[in-house]
Parts: sequence; C-alpha cells; structure tokens
Amino acid sequence: MIDPANMNLEYILTNTKKEDWIIYITLREKDFPELIKLSISNKQPYSWRASWLLSSCMDNNDPRVKKHIKKIVEILPARQHSQQRALLKVLEKMEIEPKYEGQLFDTCLNIWQGIHNNPSLRFQALKIMVSISKKYPDLMKEIHLLTDKNHTDNLSAVIKKSIHKLLSK
Repeated sequence: MIDPANMNLEYILTNTKKEDWIIYITLREKDFPELIKLSISNKQPYSWRASWLLSSCMDNNDPRVKKHIKKIVEILPARQHSQQRALLKVLEKMEIEPKYEGQLFDTCLNIWQGIHNNPSLRFQALKIMVSISKKYPDLMKEIHLLTDKNHTDNLSAVIKKSIHKLLSK
C-alpha cells in the first residue's frame, strides 16, 4: 500500500502501479490541478501517465477539466501517441464547445489517416470524429469514406468490428 503523505505525483507515476495512481489521486484531491497541468505538459514519461490517470479518475464533463479544453485541443497534435490517446479519452468525456470542434476534428482526422499510428490511438480519434459528426451529419459521409479498405486494411478484426459497430449506431 502506498503512503501518499510521503510521495509526490511524479514519484507515484513512475514507481507504482496504475491502481496506486488512482488511490493516490483519490486520497490527494488537492493534487488534481497538478495532475491536469502534468497531463497537458510535455514532460515525459510523466505526462502520458498523468493523462491516463486523468482520463481514469475524472467525472464526465468535469468542471475542473473544462477550463483546459482549449489547451488540450491546441497541444494534442504535438504530443506523443500514448499521451494523445489518453487526452482524447479525456476529451471524449467532455462536452466540447463548437469553437474547438473544427480543430479537434482536424487533429483526429490526421491521427486517423496516419495508417501507421497505433490502432488504439486511431480508433480513439475515430470515436471523437463520430461524436462530433452527430452535431454535423454531413461529416458522417466523410467518415464513411475514411473507413474504406485503404484506411482499415492493417487493423485487427476486433478493431474493424468495433468500427462497424461505432458507425452503425
């Protein structure tokens, strides 16, 4: 068992298991702003781990995260893949203001079209694109075109099935 009183967030993220990360942030609610700051930063290996923790312990439409949406959308293209995936999971839980949707959609589109990107990152980006397209149905036609054989050939059968289920909703 961890003793959060004698540890800081960076230590926890590099020297304990993921289960302990959640315990730590639950017991140290006052460190939540630091968690957000570290999630947005580019201080590896802490940032991607902090992003994962943030996506795992935040509430849907979490008011503590809401004021950081603009920054997350802005820095997303410049982060490494595991951090991008975790930040997309954060954004998936948030209500995105229309003024950020275009930039977010474009970033997700670039991630999706990177056929050599990690399949789970690509799928997470596709989920965001589909979510945005619910407000703008014309985008769904574009998404269907982007899920042709050229874009899905190197994906596993499980991810292809997940894409089919996502698009049939």
